[in-house]
Amino acid sequence: MATTRFAVTYCVTALVFFAIDLLWLGVIAKNIYAKYLGHLMAERVNWIAAIIFYALYVVGVILFAIEPGVRSESLSHAVMWGVIFGFFTYATYDLTNLATLKDWPVAIVFLDIAWGMILCGISSAAGFWAATRLS
Repeated sequence: MATTRFAVTYCVTALVFFAIDLLWLGVIAKNIYAKYLGHLMAERVNWIAAIIFYALYVVGVILFAIEPGVRSESLSHAVMWGVIFGFFTYATYDLTNLATLKDWPVAIVFLDIAWGMILCGISSAAGFWAATRLS
């Protein structure tokens, strides 16, 4: 992947991923997470950790979803791999928490995994769009 194409793909994917996730976490599902996880939530977001997560995660979306879609010249391929990537990564997080943390709610496991699949699918579509416009 050329440097310019990667940079633009990265920026578009990161912007879409972060904006939609912020909307989800801060508005749409805020009360759900507060209900089930309020006793575990920090008073303030650790933005350094959050930024590192988003920065790294977007690279994963590009490597494991967008690039395979670009190589096969298929939006549906990119979205499918994005959904799969979202499933495995969010399942890893939530099932590990369910296995190791006291009182991790099963309802959050299913909600969060579904959200990861949707978020990664949408972000992969946006990144695919950006990458293919520069090819």
